[in-house]
Amino acid sequence: MSATDNAPSPAAPTAASDTTATCACHEANVHGYNEDKDKYLMRLKRIEGQTRGIQRMVDEDQYCIDIITQISAVTSALENVALALLDDHISHCVTGAAAEDGEVAREKIDEAMKAIKKMVKS
Repeated sequence: MSATDNAPSPAAPTAASDTTATCACHEANVHGYNEDKDKYLMRLKRIEGQTRGIQRMVDEDQYCIDIITQISAVTSALENVALALLDDHISHCVTGAAAEDGEVAREKIDEAMKAIKKMVKS
């Protein structure tokens, strides 16, 4: 497995995130990633498997550097998923909002900027 497919992000998503947000240009629960949803789920399941592997490594008292290497790989993989989701969001949601309304577009741009800032901090 490559490092880009299996790395966890230092900041885990919270249940308090806004799950009711929709694209300005589409009905409820239609998001930019919907076309690639299965691909995202496969990547996340692979990351989940790697995370369980790390738990097993700790349980088996494996070498610290080997564990850190795997954690780094999982972190990188999650960051890549986040970047792909952000790309889909900008390509789909922000672009759609910009085509419709200035205020909605501004809100979507602000939303994307907040997400980018969170990613940079992690």
